[in-house]
Amino acid sequence: MFLNKLQLKHFRNYEELSLDFKKNLVIFLGDNAQGKTNILESIYCLALTKSHRTNNEQELISFEGDQAYLFGEIKKGHQQIPLELFLTKKGRKCKVNHIEQKLLSSYIGQMNVILFAPEDLSLVKGSPQVRRKFLDMEIGQMNRVYLYELQQYQKILKQRNQYLKQAAINQKFDAVYFEILTEQLVEHGSKVLLTRAQFTKELEHWANGLHQKISQEKEQLTLQYDSTLKHLESLDLAQIQAEYQAKLAEQLDKERQRQSTLIGPHRDDLLFFINGKNVQNFGSQGQQRTTALSVKLAEIDLMHQETGEYPILLLDDVMSELDDLRQLHLLQTIENKVQTFLTTTTLNHLKDKMTLEPEIYYVSHGTIQTKASEERSGL
Repeated sequence: MFLNKLQLKHFRNYEELSLDFKKNLVIFLGDNAQGKTNILESIYCLALTKSHRTNNEQELISFEGDQAYLFGEIKKGHQQIPLELFLTKKGRKCKVNHIEQKLLSSYIGQMNVILFAPEDLSLVKGSPQVRRKFLDMEIGQMNRVYLYELQQYQKILKQRNQYLKQAAINQKFDAVYFEILTEQLVEHGSKVLLTRAQFTKELEHWANGLHQKISQEKEQLTLQYDSTLKHLESLDLAQIQAEYQAKLAEQLDKERQRQSTLIGPHRDDLLFFINGKNVQNFGSQGQQRTTALSVKLAEIDLMHQETGEYPILLLDDVMSELDDLRQLHLLQTIENKVQTFLTTTTLNHLKDKMTLEPEIYYVSHGTIQTKASEERSGL
């Protein structure tokens, strides 16, 4: 997968921008707060229809515009596929081959991206919500059915929680109606659980290999999908549904008391272990960073395995957060494999490690100079 063209109108601090990309490594160079991250954010938005930095789409539209327009042309196999995303104050609209896609699941997955930013180093130490979002975003790009099942689950979960609150207020409980909601929750939630558990095992396979290389074969990395339902990867869908239903029945009194659904994918977590030791609680900062790096880089091969295409990699000022060994390993992993867009304030820490000839853009105050001369860029 290769992004040939990127065009922006009224997006963040770019009133109008048009770029054509020729090389596998593209570097946006410049001081902080100049607009480098905004470019990577636009590529991420074009792929997933939403930002990784804000849930408020109005923040993405420049002050001078009523809507933001993003256009990208990707090369996928022998095809050239145009993608378009319109962000307005009333919502968003997306097109593939100039045809509007009514369903989000019909659009997401056309262009797969992996974003690695400094905050992703907190994937291990962050909240369970961060890791659940990670699972949903990454699986959703590769599996449209998962995206649909997740959306249905979230919809039923909201209805079920609203009814628990309403029943507590009205002092009336319709057991038949609640049972219907629970059956629907189990139907969609079980598919989410099974897919997450299977994804975790596949991700572990690729991440452990990378982690062993970085640790010089001294450390074994294992991943565990942490759920109230145990050993999910060894169960089939019918077994998960039966156990899920039974667990919810056990929790009914507590759920009515707390007015909230207490079991399901919305409460689960992803755990990391090095040589059997929980990295979240007992790992050193170096082990936590190596784990995050291994997991993010593992997605490259996993996405290729699942889709037949390598994803596009977005590295947002992450090199300065890694030591020399991890920088070198990252660059060796992506070399000649994936198209990579990288932001940085300096190339001093990259010059001796890069074997690919990069395409360099100098970013200053929302403008891009395609002639970032060797003298200026430091190469």
